[in-house]
Amino acid sequence: MAVLNIRVDDRVRDQLKELADAGGVTVSEYVRDLLMEAIVPVYEADVDHGDQPAPDTMRLADRQVLSMLHRILASVLPEDANDVDGDKAYQLERAEVLESGFTGEYWQEVAGFRTELSKRDCGRVMDILDMFRVITFSINKLEEQGVSVSEKLQRELEFKGFDFNDGLESHMAGYVRFLMADGRWAELRSQVDGNNRGNSHHRVLDMYMRMLAEHRRIKDSRGRGSQDDYLLSMQELEQIAAARVHPSHRPRR
Repeated sequence: MAVLNIRVDDRVRDQLKELADAGGVTVSEYVRDLLMEAIVPVYEADVDHGDQPAPDTMRLADRQVLSMLHRILASVLPEDANDVDGDKAYQLERAEVLESGFTGEYWQEVAGFRTELSKRDCGRVMDILDMFRVITFSINKLEEQGVSVSEKLQRELEFKGFDFNDGLESHMAGYVRFLMADGRWAELRSQVDGNNRGNSHHRVLDMYMRMLAEHRRIKDSRGRGSQDDYLLSMQELEQIAAARVHPSHRPRR
């Protein structure tokens, strides 16, 4: 079995020890389980982000419910209906497909549905947006205090959206649009609009995750105090900007 040595702060080691003790395992076993959870998912299968594939089969109960909904919709649609729900004849046809079990036509029941964006990836999107919100507020606060933040640094720390041409990132971009539609993260709206309406045109998730890891390290090194304690200093902003670059491409010290 391979041996992996990692360095952590004493405080992190103590926290790991507390968590391991609570679970009745050693620190080594506890960390090994966390690593296995990260690289060998049990309940979350890899999926291609895009249109939901048509089911090969459906449970009888699901067919009954969907058929009934199609028949209800057929009975309430106006005679001149011609929108996404089609007309009465279309809805009755969909009911017939389900009642007759024509599996080759089931694709119409999921047409337009996308594969799920996992809870983990939804959380990543919100964490990324929160990080850029803090960055934006921090830059504004520094400038209010008369501290000049270079245009280069500001550009590096802008939220540029996600890559519309990548399956996962385009799904995340759609979630950003959904979240912002009701006014959440409004302070980032100008950054989204100014960057091709949130299309980065290249994959950025890995870069964001490096920045987020550095932001978390900064947060974790602090205690809890005044309301402004979440704001970042110039040095901390530069640290997060530096994390954009992959470690293999950083200059050697």
